Amino acid sequence: MASAGPSKGQMETNPRGIPKAPFVADVDEYVGGKDAEIQSTMKKFEETTAKYRYMEISLQQRRKALLTKIPDIEQTLQVVNFLQIRRKKSLGEKVEEEKLSDDEDDLDDLEEEDEGKKKENEPLKTLFELNDTLYAEAQIEETGQVGLWLGANIMLMYPLQEAIDLLSNKLQTAKKSHEETVEDLEFLREQITIMEVNFARVHNWDVKRRREKGITGQQSGLLPSQRGEGKDDSDDERD
Repeated sequence: MASAGPSKGQMETNPRGIPKAPFVADVDEYVGGKDAEIQSTMKKFEETTAKYRYMEISLQQRRKALLTKIPDIEQTLQVVNFLQIRRKKSLGEKVEEEKLSDDEDDLDDLEEEDEGKKKENEPLKTLFELNDTLYAEAQIEETGQVGLWLGANIMLMYPLQEAIDLLSNKLQTAKKSHEETVEDLEFLREQITIMEVNFARVHNWDVKRRREKGITGQQSGLLPSQRGEGKDDSDDERD
């Protein structure tokens, strides 16, 4: 007979496969009764919390890398778009008017100023970064291609339109990955809080249990002896 819901052993996860922490509603039932030991349960809680914190640190590092990567891709895409527009103008092709960002608008303004003094087919002059504080003037001969760094000291030449498509896809993927990373970090913080609450509930339950056992022992041990002493004192008084 098929079950209507998920199996008992199936673990609930978020869309990226991070397991959801179970909330301990009934501590007595969870640990296995009032006489059960809790050391294994507390150790399991500590291990699970440590795993969540490790994943949190890993995702924080990934988020930091994406926050650096996304602006770099956006800046590269702006430059390639500028080169594409300039290339089309030099070839006499029609250029669609699009809303430009501030950086692209500044580049376009510089290009319009140069058109009045220079021909469109003249090489583009720009500043080439040698290091963080040193730049050199460079003259670019436009060939309709651009070199993109792929990593590991590898650069490939792409036609301008292919470079735009590649960078646009990478930018979209990076932004989606950043959104998912932020969601996972929020999910992990919730699970860590749940595990801390579970730890506190089991600890408080154990303290209460030990306290009740201590009071019971005193009542069963001391009161009968006190009653016996009371009887002896009463017998002495009668004598």
